Amino acid sequence: MSRRRTLGTKKKIALLVSAATVAGGGAFVMASTSNATPPAPKSAAESTACLGLATALGNNERFIAGQRANPDAQSEARIANRQAVIEEIKRKQEASGCAVGESAQDSQAAQPSQPAQGGQQGGQQGGQQGGQQAGGAQPSQPAQSAPAENPGGGAAASGQQVCNGSTVTLSGEDGAPAASSNQFPAGTKLKVTNLDNDKSTTVEVTSVSGSCVLLNNAAFEQVREPGKFLIRRAVIEKVG
Repeated sequence: MSRRRTLGTKKKIALLVSAATVAGGGAFVMASTSNATPPAPKSAAESTACLGLATALGNNERFIAGQRANPDAQSEARIANRQAVIEEIKRKQEASGCAVGESAQDSQAAQPSQPAQGGQQGGQQGGQQGGQQAGGAQPSQPAQSAPAENPGGGAAASGQQVCNGSTVTLSGEDGAPAASSNQFPAGTKLKVTNLDNDKSTTVEVTSVSGSCVLLNNAAFEQVREPGKFLIRRAVIEKVG
């Protein structure tokens, strides 16, 4: 009887040792997995999606800076709204694996397919930047610096192409499809076409921004390519 009990005890010890070995191995695997280095966030220079989000963030930051430099009765409400938009853009940056908080300047560089428009783009950019530095909320119109046959500001005739060379990104704002602009007054209707997928949307300007045209989330979804937050090749027309 004592021999059977002795063998049973040895078996129990062997089982306990085996269990401890397995548990230790599992703990080592879990520790190794938890200590793995997470992938580094992507910068705007490494990803088109990150560039679009960084540009949207920069546009909103410039708008806030302009409102603070030249406040009016509505500035406080506008700033609060844009700060909420910035937080939403940062959440999108994190979800997309981008550097959270990275901000980029809105690009109005000439597109390779439009080399003849450099003079007009320079006039647009100079007038736009001057307006932003002066106050942001109501910048001076750059139409006088652009060629008469294709003005870049609110003086453009209906059906005329505007904002040549501008990239288009999202403002981060919710609601029905709409746009914001620093060159066109509220009520102006703009048609935005993405030449990379031939999708277009016609929207009404409802607020001021730090760019020629920004589309809110709903409008941007109508013309975007999957996974992208920036339209590099866009045609913008004033239609009303």
